[in-house]
Amino acid sequence: MTDADLVQASGNSSWMLISAALVLLMTPALALFYGGMSRQKSVLNMMMMSFGALGVVSVIYVFWGWSMSYGTQSLGGIVANPFEFFGLRNSIVDEAGNYLAGANDYPNVIDIGFQLTFAVISTALISGALAERVKFGTWLLFSGLWATFVYFPLAHMVWGGGLLGHTESGLSARLFGTTEEAGKTVAAITPIDFAGGTVVHISAGTAALVLAIIVGHRKTFLRQPHRPHNLPLVMLGAALLWFGWFGFNGGSAFAANGLAGLAWLNTTVATAAAMLGWLLIEKLRDGHPTSLGAASGVVAGLVAITPAAGNLTPVTSIILGAIGGGLACLGVGLKYRFRFDDSLDVVGVHLVAGLWGTVGVGLLASDTGWFTGGGLAGFKLFIIQILIALIAMVFSATLTTVIALVLKQVSGWRLDDEEENRGVDLVQHGETAYDNIGPDIR
Repeated sequence: MTDADLVQASGNSSWMLISAALVLLMTPALALFYGGMSRQKSVLNMMMMSFGALGVVSVIYVFWGWSMSYGTQSLGGIVANPFEFFGLRNSIVDEAGNYLAGANDYPNVIDIGFQLTFAVISTALISGALAERVKFGTWLLFSGLWATFVYFPLAHMVWGGGLLGHTESGLSARLFGTTEEAGKTVAAITPIDFAGGTVVHISAGTAALVLAIIVGHRKTFLRQPHRPHNLPLVMLGAALLWFGWFGFNGGSAFAANGLAGLAWLNTTVATAAAMLGWLLIEKLRDGHPTSLGAASGVVAGLVAITPAAGNLTPVTSIILGAIGGGLACLGVGLKYRFRFDDSLDVVGVHLVAGLWGTVGVGLLASDTGWFTGGGLAGFKLFIIQILIALIAMVFSATLTTVIALVLKQVSGWRLDDEEENRGVDLVQHGETAYDNIGPDIR
C-alpha cells in the first residue's frame, strides 16, 4: 500500500470505530427515551429492557450472529451458516496473527463491532411495545431468539449477499434482470437500504405490533391515562439518539468520505423537517405542539432517513423527513383505533416511518427515483422497495409470532394483575427509581 492508501485506511478505521461507539450509545439513549415515556413505577424496568438486550445480543453476536449475517456459506439466500465463523474464528486474524482486512482496507474486526451495535439497537427498539406488563426473564429470552431467527437472517438477506440484496441471485435480479458492474454480475435495479429501513425499523416495528397483540394490553389501557413521567428525560434520550444516529447513518458509508458527509447532512435536515412536520400535525389536530411530539418527531425523522441517507439530496431529504414526521404522528393513533397497546409508540414511529423511508427512497433517490428522473427504471426501483418492505414485514411477523407463542407456553409473558398494579420495577427488580414511590403511584 502507498502512504496515501495507509492514511486513507487509518482515517476510515478511525471513523468506523467512532461510528460503532456512537451506535452503541444509542441503546442507553433509547433507555432514557423509553424510561422518560414510562410511568414512575416502570421506568427502571423499561430502561433495563434496553440494557438487557445490549447484554444478550452482544454475547450471541460473537458466537453466531456475525456468521449468520455475513458468512460466505449462504443457505438459500435466507441466512448464512452459523458455524462457519462461530465464535468469530477466522474472522479477526489470519494464521500469521495479522488482522484480516475488511471493507475499505481497514481491519474486519471493526466491521464486526459496528454490525454488533446494529443488532443490539434493533432488538432493544421492540421493548417499547411491552411497557409495564411483562417478565424481564422472558424478555431476555425473546431478545436472543428474535435476534437469531429474525435480525441475523434479514441482515444476511439485505446486506450479506442474500435474497433481498443486489446480487445476481437476489429478488431484484430475478424480477428485473442483471448487469455487469466492476466485473461482477449484479441486479440491474439495486434495492436500497442504506442503513437499515427493512433490517432494523420495519422488522422491529412489525415485531412490536405482533407482541402487543399476543401479549395483550395493560389492565388500565384506554381506562386511565398513561402519561410520560419525565419529559426532560425523553428529550435528553431523543437528543442522544440523534447524536448516535450520525454513526448509524454516517458510518454506513463504511469510509470517512463524501458519502459519509452526505449521510450526515441528510440525517440532520430530514430529522429537523420531521420534527417540524410532527409539530404541525399536533398544532392542527390538538391545538398545541408538545415536547413529547418534538422528541418523537426527531426519532421519526431519524427512522425515515435511515434507508435513504446516502441516496437523496438535502432537499429531497427535507421532503422525505417532513412527510415521515407527519405520517408517524398520525400513525401513533392506530393503537387507539385498533385497540392494541403499543405502549411507547414503536409501531407508529418505527414501522410507519420505516415503511415510508423505504418506499420513499424509491420515489426520491437521486437521479434514479421514480419522481427524480429515473423513468421506467425508477418505477421498477419503487416496486422493488415496496416488495422488500413487505417481505421484511411478513418475515418478521411470522417468526416473531412463533417465538412469542412458544415463550408464552414455556415461561409466560405477563405479570399477574396484582403485580402489574404494584409496578414492574418493584416486582421484577426489587427497586424503584424514586424513593417516594409506593405501590399506588400511577
